[in-house]
Amino acid sequence: MHHLERITIDPNICHGKPCIRGMRWPVEVIIDMLGSGMSISEIVEDHAELEREDILASLNYAKLLVSGRLINAAA
Repeated sequence: MHHLERITIDPNICHGKPCIRGMRWPVEVIIDMLGSGMSISEIVEDHAELEREDILASLNYAKLLVSGRLINAAA
C-alpha cells in the first residue's frame, strides 16, 4: 500500500504544497528530514503528530514525482 491518501493538497495550507493529512507538514520537509539523516523513528519520536505511515507516504509520493507519473493527491 502506498498510503497516498495521507497526502493532501489544499490551496489554503502551505500555499498548496503537498502536505501530510491536511496538517502544515509539507512532504518536502519530511523528505528533507530524511535527507539530513534522521530515521523514521527519530522523526516520529520528535514530532508526535506524525506517524510512520506519513513518512512512508511522503517517500512514495516523492518516488512517483521523480518517476514522472501523474499524481492525484486527495484534496
